[in-house]
Amino acid sequence: MRFNTKAAVKIVMLGAGGTGAHIAPHLYRLLYSVERPVRVIIADGDAVEEKNLVRQNFAFADIGVNKARVIAERYASAFKLEAEYIPDFIENAERLRELVTPLEYRVPRNDWRDKYERETVILIGAVDNNKSRRLCHEVFMCARDLVYIDSGNGEFSGQVVCGVRRGGRTMSKPVGLLYPDVLTETDKFPSELSCTEASVSAPQAITANLTAATAVVDLLYNILVVGENRVESVTFSTKSVNVQPKLKAVKRAA
Repeated sequence: MRFNTKAAVKIVMLGAGGTGAHIAPHLYRLLYSVERPVRVIIADGDAVEEKNLVRQNFAFADIGVNKARVIAERYASAFKLEAEYIPDFIENAERLRELVTPLEYRVPRNDWRDKYERETVILIGAVDNNKSRRLCHEVFMCARDLVYIDSGNGEFSGQVVCGVRRGGRTMSKPVGLLYPDVLTETDKFPSELSCTEASVSAPQAITANLTAATAVVDLLYNILVVGENRVESVTFSTKSVNVQPKLKAVKRAA
């Protein structure tokens, strides 16, 4: 599937923890290198805790500070981009729709006719709960144009899925259609967890977060720089050091 390599870009990333914090430095570096208007908005309602230092991309000086703020300010300033962040969990469909709605902008032309293009919007789901994935899925399925990259992993394995909506049609399936079990509402939004529940998390290895982050950045590079992406999803295992992509079939003329 081909993408416009000249259009303005807006990336909304939900989650700045295990995987999101590792995506961020490469994301800002990538956007620094493209020659077009770019925006990154990172949303996360968590503050950095000492236990996060084991596998998340934070340092002791970050403890007590909002994760989205740390990541946005650190890497935006490093690459001379504007730091935009939301120090809250996005748990409302209307708010998420507003964030991923593309803006239209005028493209200068040599003749008298005005030309307008839509910015390319990419939603990155770096969340650790299926209720948030369900929210992203619902917003994606109603969007006219949207790229939705979801990352999920356990201790040693996981998957990254790239869904694409174009002209109101689903061109590549999102995580909710490839893995329908994630749409089963068996958990809670982060803001709904009690202190005890929030302190308990499934074990994850830093290698799984790093592998997932790398796959997300690979997809972003294909879309933003190469202008073509055939990878619908990626599954991986850090124990066997194996990454397996699923490619979109290419239709050939008869």
